[in-house]
Amino acid sequence: MSNTHPAPSSSKVPSTTKIPSTLGELDLPTDVRRHLTVTLGHFDDRQPPSSESDKRYLYRALAISVRDRLVPEWQQTWRRMWQSDDRKVYYLSLEFLIGRSLTNAIQNLDLDDETRSAMHAYGMELEEVADRELDAGLGNGGLGRLAACFLDSCANLQLPVVGYGIRYEYGMFHQHIKDGRQVEDPDHWLRDGNPWEIVRAESTRRIRFYGRTEQHPDEQGRMKTRLVDTSDVLAVPFDMPIPGYRNKTINTLRLWKASTTDVFDLAEFNAGSYTEAVATKNNAEQISMVLYPNDASENGKELRLKQQYFLVSASLQDVIDRWVKKHGDDFSEFGQKNCFQLNDTHPACAVPELMRLLLDEHGMEWDDAWEVVTRCMAYTNHTLLPEALERWSVGLFSRLLPRLLEIIYEINARFLKLVDQQWPGDVGMRREMSLIEESDNPHIRMAYLAIVGSFSVNGVAGLHTQLLESGLFKNFAELWPRKFNNKTNGVTQRRWLAHCNPGLRELLNETIGDGWQTDLTKIDQLAPHATDPAFRERWQSIKLENKQRLADLVKETTDVDFDTSFLFDVQVKRIHEYKRQLLNVLHIIHLYDRIQRGETAGMVPRCVLIGGKAAPGYHVAKLIVKLINDVAKVVNADAKCRDLLRVVFFPNYRVSSMEVICPATELSEQISTAGKEASGTGNMKFMMNGALTIGTLDGANIEIRENAGDENFFLFGLDAAEVVETKKEYRPNDIIAADPDIARLMNILESGTFNPDNPGLYDLLTGGLRSPHDPWVTIADLRSYIDAQAEVGKAYQDTDKWNEMSILNAAGSGWFSSDRTISQYAQDIWDVRALPPLK
Repeated sequence: MSNTHPAPSSSKVPSTTKIPSTLGELDLPTDVRRHLTVTLGHFDDRQPPSSESDKRYLYRALAISVRDRLVPEWQQTWRRMWQSDDRKVYYLSLEFLIGRSLTNAIQNLDLDDETRSAMHAYGMELEEVADRELDAGLGNGGLGRLAACFLDSCANLQLPVVGYGIRYEYGMFHQHIKDGRQVEDPDHWLRDGNPWEIVRAESTRRIRFYGRTEQHPDEQGRMKTRLVDTSDVLAVPFDMPIPGYRNKTINTLRLWKASTTDVFDLAEFNAGSYTEAVATKNNAEQISMVLYPNDASENGKELRLKQQYFLVSASLQDVIDRWVKKHGDDFSEFGQKNCFQLNDTHPACAVPELMRLLLDEHGMEWDDAWEVVTRCMAYTNHTLLPEALERWSVGLFSRLLPRLLEIIYEINARFLKLVDQQWPGDVGMRREMSLIEESDNPHIRMAYLAIVGSFSVNGVAGLHTQLLESGLFKNFAELWPRKFNNKTNGVTQRRWLAHCNPGLRELLNETIGDGWQTDLTKIDQLAPHATDPAFRERWQSIKLENKQRLADLVKETTDVDFDTSFLFDVQVKRIHEYKRQLLNVLHIIHLYDRIQRGETAGMVPRCVLIGGKAAPGYHVAKLIVKLINDVAKVVNADAKCRDLLRVVFFPNYRVSSMEVICPATELSEQISTAGKEASGTGNMKFMMNGALTIGTLDGANIEIRENAGDENFFLFGLDAAEVVETKKEYRPNDIIAADPDIARLMNILESGTFNPDNPGLYDLLTGGLRSPHDPWVTIADLRSYIDAQAEVGKAYQDTDKWNEMSILNAAGSGWFSSDRTISQYAQDIWDVRALPPLK
C-alpha cells in the first residue's frame, strides 16, 4: 500500500513550490496541486476552474490528497487488527449505502479549515468541489445506509470490524420523472473512477459455480467430496477506508469485483467470432455489474443468487486464508476468534459455504465443522413481511451450487431430528420448520437456514423483535429462546447531524460542548434550553436557513417554489405499499378539497415533499409515484392553492440529497401500517435534527415516542394488534360511506381529477383501498391520520411551542446513535473489544 505519489524528476508542474518526495513534507494545497498536475496530468492552471471537467479534476486531486492523509493510520489500524489475537468481526452485506466520502473524511480527520483554504486558492468553495463526487452506488435504502452507519460507529469505537460487500459497477438506478412516471437510467457512479479505493489484486479469490460433485479418498483414505467441471469466476478485492472520528483508527470496507479467469478466447476472436470470444468475460462481470438485478425472470433469479454466493464465498475464503497463514489448518479456535454478521438473508449462503470450505478444503469432520459454523455466524433480520424472506428453488440451487445443496439437505436432515425430539410425531411442525419448503417446486427458506446456522438472531426494534418471536419465527424462538435478541437500529450523528447540519452543530457545541459527537447521550443536556426564548429563536433561525437550502435544491431540481414560511412536511423512503405514501397522498387530496371548498380557516400552509425509488418491477409502487406527480401537478398549478399548499415528488432521492432534506424537515412522516416496518432509520435522522414525527406505533417509532415524550409526537392509527383484529372483518367501503371528508376525497381521486386524459389509470390503487383484503388497511387509519394532521397544524401555529417540541425531540435522540447499537452488538453478540495499541 503506497501513500505517496512522487512525480518523476522531469515533470513540470505549474507551481513555484518544490514537490517533496514524502507525504510528511507536504501541506495540503501543495499536495492538491501535485496530484492535479502530476497524478492526474491536468495542466489547466486557470483559477477558478472554467469548466465542469476542471472541477471534477479538482475534486479528484483533493480526494486523493485527503486519502493520502488516511493511509498511514489505515496501515496502522490494519496492523493493530492482525497482530492481535482477539476476536474479529466481518459484516457481510449486499448493500453499503455510504454516500459521498470526501466530506466525511474531512470531518473525521479535522481537515475542514485546511481543505477550505486549499480550495479558496482555486476560487472555489469546498461544498462546490465536494458536489462533484457521485454518491457511491453500493446500496438502495435503509438496509444499506444502516450498514454504512454501523461501519462508521465500528471505526469510532475502534472495533476490529471489516465490512464485506460487492463493488457494483452500476448502482440501483438513476431515477428521473417523465410525464409523471419513474424512468430508470443506469447509475454509472464509477464513470470517473473512485479515488477512495485501492485494488488488492494479490488477494483475488476463485469462486466456483455449476459443475458436479464426486467422491475421492483423502490422504488418510477417507472419502471426501469435491466439485469438478465448474465454471469459475475471480473475485478481485477493492478496499475503501472507513475513518473513525479523530481517533487514528481507519477500518476497511472490502468490495469484490467479478472478473473472468480468462479475458477472452483469442482463437475465437481471430476467427471472427467476436461476441463468443468475450462471452465468458461478460458473463463473469455481470455478477458485480448491477445492484439488485430484476429477478422477475429465471435469469434474473440466477444472477441474484450468484451475487449472494459470490459475496460470501470470496469473503469467507479471505478470512480463512488469513487464519491459515497464522494458525495452519487448526480450526479449533476459529469459531471463538471470528464472527460473521449476516445483514439480512442475502448472505445466508455463508452457513453452508463455510461448511463446504471446512469439510472439503480443510478436511474437517461434520460435527467439528458444524460446531465452528454455529459459533461464528450471527443473523440480523430486517423484515416482518413473509414475502420478503428469500426463497430459492431447489432446481436453481442444484444447477448453480450443487455442493451447497447437498450440504443444506444434510443440515436440514440433522435439524429435523432436533425438531422431532422437541415435538415428537408432529409432522406439521416438521413441515413448518423444514429448511426445504416442500411442494411441486421445492424451495430453500434462506431465513430458516440463517437461523439454524447462527448462534444469535436479532431484530432491529423492540416491536420488531417481539413480533419475530411471537409470529414469523415463533417455532424457532420456542426451540431456541436464548438465541433471539433485540438491537434497535441507530444512525451516526457525525454524518446525520454534525456534517449535514453545520449550523445546528455549532449551536450544540457552543451550548453543551462537542462531546455529543462521540457520545450522543450528552445531547439530553439540550432539554433545559427548550424553554429559553433566546435559544429557541436561534434554533428557529438555523431551521430557516436549512429550509432555504432545501428550497433552493427543490427549485433547481423540480422548478417548484417552496416558501420557507410554510411547514415543511417530508416523507422520503423506498416506495412501497406498506410504507403508505398513498396515505400521505390521500391527505394531500383532502387539503386540496378543503381549499377548493373554501374551508381554509386555521389551515397552516405546508410544502409536502415525497421522495424515493420504486423497484423497477413493482407496478403498484410505480403507479403511486405517477399519482404523486399528477396530484402535485394539479395542486401546484391551482391559484387557490398557491398560498396554502405546494407538493413535490423529489426525483432520484439519495444520501447526498437526504443531507439537505433532513436538516430542513419540520414534520417527519413515518406512517407505515403498524407491524410492518422493522425499524426505520430515517425517522431517527429527522428526530436528531429537530423534526417532529407523525406516525403509527410501528418499528422504532415506539421508542422515538418514548424518548421524545408522548406530547412531542403526533400519534395516529391502529397498533399492530388492532391491525390484526381489524383485518378479520375489514369493511373499508363502510368507513368511506360514513365519513364525508373521506367520501369526497375518494370521489375526487376516482373521478379523474388528476388523470383527465387517462380514465381508469388509478383504478388499481382505488380498488386496493376499497378492498376488504387490503393488507395495509389504509382507509382504516385515514380518519385518524387526518385528525392528527389537524393537530400538527394547530401546534405549528404556536411558534414557541413548536420550537420547544423540536428541541425536546433532538434532546431525546441520544438512544438512536449507531454507536449505542454497535456497542450492544459488540458486547452482547460479537464479544469483541476495542483494538489494542500497536505493538
